[in-house]
Amino acid sequence: MGDIQLQPVVVSEAERLTLENWAKRLSAAQGLAVRARIALGCANGWNDTMVAARLGVGRDTVRRFCARFLARRLDLLTDEPWPGVPRTITETQAEEVAVRTLEQKPQDGTHW
Repeated sequence: MGDIQLQPVVVSEAERLTLENWAKRLSAAQGLAVRARIALGCANGWNDTMVAARLGVGRDTVRRFCARFLARRLDLLTDEPWPGVPRTITETQAEEVAVRTLEQKPQDGTHW
């Protein structure tokens, strides 16, 4: 199976800045960071094999997210709702807890 040249992805400067900020995340929201890196790879004109190899994901994943990015732009990258009981906290609250847990030491205590 050969490389598939992905449909060209053109991003605005504002979109590129947002994607680059999301892609830099080291701890919280890694799924979002990977999806942002895929979109940036597609915007750089890389083929599916190149993006997949650089990011350690499958070529089908790259194709799927590039196609979704073209259809929904930045909205695609945020997590879609899961089936079942609705969340009782927002994405922002969940990320704040994760960042606090992973990156901050409790006052008058040890990290773990």
